Amino acid sequence: MFTRSVVVAFLLSLLLPMAAHAQRDRIRISDDWRFTKGDPDGLKVDLRYDVRPTVQATADGKAADAQPDAAVAAREFGASVLKAWILPSGNAFIADPARRHVRPAGDPGGDVPYVLPGFDDSTWQRLSLPHDWAIAEPFLETGPYGGMGRLPSWGIGWYRKNLAIPASDRNRSIFLDVDGAMAYATVWLNGRLVGGWPYGYNGWRLDLTPYVAFGGKNQLAIRLDNPPESARWYPGGGLYRDVWLVKTNRIHVAQWGSTVTTPQVSAAEAAVAQRLRVANDASVPATVDATTEIYVAGPDGKRAGRPVTRFALGSARIAPGETATLDGLGRLANPRLWGPPPAQRPNLYVAVSTLRREGRVIDTYETPFGVRTILMDGRQGLVVNGEKVKIQGVNNHHDLGALGAAFNLRAAERQLEIMRDMGVNALRMSHNPPAPELLDLADRMGFVVIDEVFDSWERKKTPLDFHLIFKDWGEQDLRAMLRRDRNHPSVIMWSIGNEVGEQYTGEEGAQIARRLVSIVREEDPTRQTTTSMNYARPEMPLPTTIDAIGINYQGAGVRSLPPQYRPFAEKFPDKILFESESASTLSSRGEYLFPVSGSISGPVRPGSGGDPARQQVSAYELHAADFGSSPDREFAAMDQNPSVAGEFVWTGFDYLGEPTPYYGARSSYSGIVDLAGFPKDRFWLYQSRWRPDLKFAHILPHWTWPGREGQVTPVHVFTSADEAELFVNGKSQGKQKRAPFAYRFRWDYVVYEPGEVKVVTWKGGQPWATQTVATTGSAAALAAGADRAQITGDGRDLAFVTVRVLDAEGRLAPRAANPVRFSVTGPGELVATDNGDPTSFVPFGSATRPAFNGLALAIVRARPGRKGTITVRAESDGLVAGIAEVVVR
Repeated sequence: MFTRSVVVAFLLSLLLPMAAHAQRDRIRISDDWRFTKGDPDGLKVDLRYDVRPTVQATADGKAADAQPDAAVAAREFGASVLKAWILPSGNAFIADPARRHVRPAGDPGGDVPYVLPGFDDSTWQRLSLPHDWAIAEPFLETGPYGGMGRLPSWGIGWYRKNLAIPASDRNRSIFLDVDGAMAYATVWLNGRLVGGWPYGYNGWRLDLTPYVAFGGKNQLAIRLDNPPESARWYPGGGLYRDVWLVKTNRIHVAQWGSTVTTPQVSAAEAAVAQRLRVANDASVPATVDATTEIYVAGPDGKRAGRPVTRFALGSARIAPGETATLDGLGRLANPRLWGPPPAQRPNLYVAVSTLRREGRVIDTYETPFGVRTILMDGRQGLVVNGEKVKIQGVNNHHDLGALGAAFNLRAAERQLEIMRDMGVNALRMSHNPPAPELLDLADRMGFVVIDEVFDSWERKKTPLDFHLIFKDWGEQDLRAMLRRDRNHPSVIMWSIGNEVGEQYTGEEGAQIARRLVSIVREEDPTRQTTTSMNYARPEMPLPTTIDAIGINYQGAGVRSLPPQYRPFAEKFPDKILFESESASTLSSRGEYLFPVSGSISGPVRPGSGGDPARQQVSAYELHAADFGSSPDREFAAMDQNPSVAGEFVWTGFDYLGEPTPYYGARSSYSGIVDLAGFPKDRFWLYQSRWRPDLKFAHILPHWTWPGREGQVTPVHVFTSADEAELFVNGKSQGKQKRAPFAYRFRWDYVVYEPGEVKVVTWKGGQPWATQTVATTGSAAALAAGADRAQITGDGRDLAFVTVRVLDAEGRLAPRAANPVRFSVTGPGELVATDNGDPTSFVPFGSATRPAFNGLALAIVRARPGRKGTITVRAESDGLVAGIAEVVVR
């Protein structure tokens, strides 16, 4: 006969797996936030992180700065700034306990109305995260704002949200995890100052537990103070990445506390080593043990099926307030390796670690990872799983075009799909830690990644950039990025900085680099370090401090500087050498300017690639920033230096801000793809090199040139073929064989006449591909098409609807600028529109958008919880309307 205690014990044993899940909750808190700009009127307390230099505009429209006199600063501000209360938030990332910060007494700002539970915020804007407070604003058409995208991203913003935390959570630890907040975040809960984090690009955690009212409402208030002149590009503003509420047992796996490596890998077996860091937030010591099960991950990156192996990580006794480390080693038979397509597959695993105390499950923690070997040296370049991989990479900034800095998974995935179609296999995260979901995408899609942490160290690039806090926060921000990202198999290298001013300071700058490299090696000895250098030469001290040589533009030569591939290779024969930024070719999609340069590369100048009156750059893809060069020149430099491991082009996509060469514009010209996601002609030039087996031929320019009859209109062709013949209205313009170190076919003396241009190509003597471009008629209709037929009705998934302006015969009208009006019916809404024109100041939220050279874009999403069919209608006066439909799952 069973006793009651036996029955209870049996029932509890059945519930243990459920308890494993219940002990850790990670809740995305995206909805029902309230937001306003600016501090409350009559504020009598200083809520700044620290005293900043004063920024003033000079006569030339650029920013100057001056640090206030120390005595003046002390008299005006005293010790009331919040720096001393914020610094302790980074203590977990300071290795030396003696350097950790002690929080002062008190809760500054606790009587500010915005932080108090009883404050009435009903008039504030109601929104969901992620949120970029500037992207929907009107552009600043005049003034020195081009570098930061002509959108008002700077200023102070407040976010408030009520959190319901039940009494049943009283014995748990409660954390706020923020994936990114721009910038200088300060957090209060129930009127008490919790902490914050200055750097806008890193993720961070605050312990809310001491401030929680368990069983009642909890008022969360977050203040952001985004400086002007803080970036060289558009940074965005606000809680622009996800925010999470994390609930754990008081004894739990610490933040980013799991590290998985694969120290030995063969076709037959892989060793999987795991280190698990466990924190004890309880008031008594505890003895814990842990085990790990490894699962194969499905296409979505989540675990699937049954575990393929399991192993123990031992046990440890942890004192209150301390952490301990558990280590274990497992074996995977016949491992599925992670590697970049097309030759390899990005296979993933998930390690599920179970933490127990006295036999009871108290925490579970999942760690996605991949099994692969990485070798990098000066002789072989990059070798993944024994196979040499030529780096075909791009740089991208973090904004998502018309969506701004607010991260969206589908928008990022669309960008990577476009890059993959071009042949990209590598990404450099310029110049800051990315959204964590972007690395998840890279893992699943098979891109190799250089993860980069800073754009500046102690020497500034803009008056209010990271240099102001580097000495206080450099270690914490570097360790935070390393711990967050080190399990991603896509990450093959850590970059400690981009074009830092310390290149110019000799041994002094090298000392900073050595300190940062030592931190990397403490956190992750399995990957190499690099820093991107646009000035440092082989004989200087900075290149000696890093494992991998990444140079910006120097490979093909900068201005009067001769090409530097060979000098670097000779000085560092054992180090991998690559171009961390290459080209910076400039162009506006569909804009062809005459006359056309006879050279393969040159700077943009009036009448030579550039039109300063219209602020457009020719799409013949022959012109670059003064420090850059065309793809043709970069390709030749690398082909003449085969030891170079590859390149990261500046950039894959146009981005907001830094609109070289015309700072009166809103966005860059350097992208291979424009801001709306429409490929420029350069796309096919890179595709011809990076996908040499793809059969295609691409003609430029278009052939609709009223008024150019009888004038020379050069025709260029991008193709992976090695022979091509061009015809204009059936008449041959000559047959060409590809010359050594030539990467395009060009017929420079073609005379324009309306009709048809056709190219026929061959490769290895066999027919390869043809293309025809014809003179089109006037705009007659709009055609609309979505990138996907179905989207998810979660309010976050997006459909990108392309509108093409067509003539009466259904051909793209390549010069059309017709205004397009968008309307959305059904269970969806319009998010933004764009056309890729870097000079357009039409707000992104506008439902009317002129086509730019025949194309326009609408971005739509489903309303949360709705189903049905979204209908997007595009109209323009005198044209047949275009309609696209998207089904909401």
